[in-house]
Amino acid sequence: MSVFYAFVTRLKYIGRWGLMRNTRTENVLEHSAVVAMFAHAVAVLHNKFGGSVDPDRVGMMALFHETGEVITGDMPTPVKYFNGDITSAYKEIEKQSERKLVSSLTDEVKNEVGDLVSGGTETERRLVKYADTLAAYVKCIEETAQGNGEFREALVSTEKKLRDYNSREVDYFMDNFVQPFGLSLDKLGAELNAQSK
Repeated sequence: MSVFYAFVTRLKYIGRWGLMRNTRTENVLEHSAVVAMFAHAVAVLHNKFGGSVDPDRVGMMALFHETGEVITGDMPTPVKYFNGDITSAYKEIEKQSERKLVSSLTDEVKNEVGDLVSGGTETERRLVKYADTLAAYVKCIEETAQGNGEFREALVSTEKKLRDYNSREVDYFMDNFVQPFGLSLDKLGAELNAQSK
């Protein structure tokens, strides 16, 4: 009997952005789903710009990218990156958590799922990181659109981080897909109707 999936689905009970006031709490499982969608798109764009990755695989890696947090919880970014010692220690704890969870899998799926959790090529991991940062940026857009000034500085710093990646994939995604996240439902519907004519 493997407890892996029972544990991983409990990511829905772990909130993100713990040190910031949120208009709506985001949990780690829904964040992972958003990152998976974005990672798939970023991987498709990577291939359009001359790369060669499997977008489905990159999307699944993104879906599992926070697996260790079901044991560690979500450490707020200012704490996680407060200094190098904390960052290194936390990353090691995350890796140990991932290994422990993967070790609970049955032999029939352990290698394949374990590789999605903590494997992958450097390019695949970089694309997942891009998508993770894009998801954080979208959260900042959504919060500021609701008048939550708590996310204003995070919005600016996250956009700078994304542009500093100097990635054609990221720039394309930002220029073509991000702006609508600040729109109301009515405006989204109007845009959809206008674009589908």
